[in-house]
Amino acid sequence: KVLAVEGIDVIAYVVQVGQLTARVEPERVTLEQVEQLPDGRPNAVRCPDPQVALQMVELIQALRKDRDSIGGVAEVVARGVPAGLGEPVFDKLRADLGKAILSLPAVMGVEFGSGFRAAAMRGSEHNDPFSQRDGRIVTTTNHHGGMLGGISSGMPIVLRAALKPTSSIPRPQETVNRSGESTTIVVGGRHDPCLLPRFVPMAEAMVALTLVDHLLRDRARRGGPRPSAPPTGPS
Repeated sequence: KVLAVEGIDVIAYVVQVGQLTARVEPERVTLEQVEQLPDGRPNAVRCPDPQVALQMVELIQALRKDRDSIGGVAEVVARGVPAGLGEPVFDKLRADLGKAILSLPAVMGVEFGSGFRAAAMRGSEHNDPFSQRDGRIVTTTNHHGGMLGGISSGMPIVLRAALKPTSSIPRPQETVNRSGESTTIVVGGRHDPCLLPRFVPMAEAMVALTLVDHLLRDRARRGGPRPSAPPTGPS
């Protein structure tokens, strides 16, 4: 509710399972696309690309039969975040978001904006030029993922989390016993062949909580709510 009052919405969704990768526009994705397929059926894998979502479901079902598991990538977008949240050094918004996501189980890495693709880009390619659009200050690209120098820029905040495959699989796996002798272990019980669908609401919640924290810090510094200011970011 705090975020809604500020005009901020946070949506998380699956963009990759194994080698299957969805094409999603973070600025335009909707919660309905994440939760429901075009024919009205529930979107079990929570991928807003319906064709790829069905392929992901087939892959996960096949892995379940094969007693194996697979990892993937979830993406989170926060739209409507005002410019100026965060700190330049010790409490960077990007660092706090990274800590929040890395605190969740199975996360192996986090990237923001262009992420690791930035390592292969030139400065002239990665820099996001500022411009005006319908009276709003925006950047024509969003390689920075909505944060510059640890502070929100007013553009959508975009981050991705890479998840490992579920480690508890019902296949025999090599290990050692308490005596240090080689043996095998088979994990019993029910285990998900892919953690991504369950991860989506957790990632969404962690990003929302982090943004609320920074909004309250900002309010405390100002001694009250933010004054009216020229809007930034896409409408």
